[in-house]
Amino acid sequence: MITNEKVQGWFGGRLPAEWSGAGEPEVTVDREEIVVVLSPGDVERAEGREESEAELDEKRAGRSRGFREDTREARMAIAREAQARFERKVSWGVRVGEYGELWTHVSAPVMTRLRQPQRRVLDTLVDAGVARSRSDALAWCVRLVGQHEEDWLAELREALQSVDAARAKGPQA
Repeated sequence: MITNEKVQGWFGGRLPAEWSGAGEPEVTVDREEIVVVLSPGDVERAEGREESEAELDEKRAGRSRGFREDTREARMAIAREAQARFERKVSWGVRVGEYGELWTHVSAPVMTRLRQPQRRVLDTLVDAGVARSRSDALAWCVRLVGQHEEDWLAELREALQSVDAARAKGPQA
């Protein structure tokens, strides 16, 4: 069974040490994808003068872009190895100080059946211009729940890890 810990460990051992200027990569795993967010370290602040937030944001965006280009070939080779090993697509991102972005990521279709009251919620979001389509509206709702229920979701994920551990100890079918 592929666990977040196994994948985190593999990437921790496989990634070049110089890529972790601000710590270990953040690795997240689901059924379709492994997302690896690297932290090469924050930008240096200018000496002797105050920098605006906009200037710092642009410096961080520039660091992110440079890091992306400088590491592209090595990241693609590592992704191929990981995809063969874990049978999931590998996506990459970066965090530089307060600035973060995902360079690649999977947008997986999810089939759902909704009754009229739920469809009306999505249609209201579309009609109000909050979302372009029902699909975007549903993604917006999921993001909102994720933001407001983060602690509860973390507790639920932790409980699921215990369930996975118990299953692994059980009889082999």
